Amino acid sequence: MSKLDAGTDPGLVSAANRRLYAEEGYMVLEGVIAGDMLQMLREECSYFLGYMDARFDAGLVADGALSFRGKRYFVNNLYRYSSRTWQFIFGDLMAEVCRATLGDEAYLFNEQWVVKGSEQGMDFSWHQDSGYVKFMDSGTTHRPYVTCWCTLDAVNEANGTVYLMPHSRGGTANRIIDHDRDPETNDLVGYAGDDPGIAIEAPAGSVVAFSSYNLHSSGANSTDRMRRVYLPQYAPAPVRHSQSGERFNLAVPFLKEGRNVYDHATDTPERWGGAASPGQAADSS
Repeated sequence: MSKLDAGTDPGLVSAANRRLYAEEGYMVLEGVIAGDMLQMLREECSYFLGYMDARFDAGLVADGALSFRGKRYFVNNLYRYSSRTWQFIFGDLMAEVCRATLGDEAYLFNEQWVVKGSEQGMDFSWHQDSGYVKFMDSGTTHRPYVTCWCTLDAVNEANGTVYLMPHSRGGTANRIIDHDRDPETNDLVGYAGDDPGIAIEAPAGSVVAFSSYNLHSSGANSTDRMRRVYLPQYAPAPVRHSQSGERFNLAVPFLKEGRNVYDHATDTPERWGGAASPGQAADSS
C-alpha cells in the first residue's frame, strides 16, 4: 500500500517543542510537510472548495453554518470523498506529532479544510476547540485533543493567521471555558479581553499543533490570495457525550501503544463515524 512521502525524520519534534506543548499547549514545526504531500493537499483543497460552492449554489449550506461563500470555508469530515487525503491524516508525520502531544494512543476526531477568501476573508473569534464540545454537552470532562493546523500557504497577520494564547496567559491548562454564540457569524466566543495572543508566522508546509484547551483566534485576510489550511484533530480516546455516551464526531483508531494501526480497508462510517465516500454510499444503497 503506497503512500506519498510524509517528509518526517527521527527527532522532528525537539525536546524544546515537547516541553513547550506540555507547558503552554502549542508548538510550531516549520516546513515539515514534504513537497509532494503539500501539493496533494492543495489539489484536494481545490476540489473541496468547488464542492462547497456547489452546495452554496444548491442552497444546501445551513444558515447557522460557519462557512460564508467567498469569505471563509469550513469543510469537515469528508476525507473519505478523497482517494488520497487519508495518506496525510494517517501518515508518519501526523503519527509523530500525535506521539509528541498525546502519547501512545490517538484517534482521528475531526478533520477539515479552513480557507479564507482573498481580500474579504473573515476573522474567527477567540475560542477553545473544546468549547464547541462543551457548547453541545455542558457536562463534558473530555481530555484535551490536539489540533494540527497545517499551512498550505505561508501565513502571516496580513492573510489571516492564527493567534494563540499560551496556557499561562489564558488560564486554560485544565479548563474549558463557557462560550457564547455570535448571532451574526455563528462563531462561539470564549474570550473578549485585551491580550492579543501570539501571531503565528510560518512558511507553507508547516504544522502548528495546539491543545483543544488553548484559546485561539484568526484575523481577516486582506491579501489578493486565499489563505488555505488543512486541520486534522486527534484525541487520546474517543470523545463521548457525558450523559448519553454517544460518540462525538469521529473515533478512527490511529495509534495503539505508539504503533500506527490505521487500516484503510476497514475505515467506514459505520465503524468510526463521519461521511461515506460517494462510492461507499452507492454500494450500500
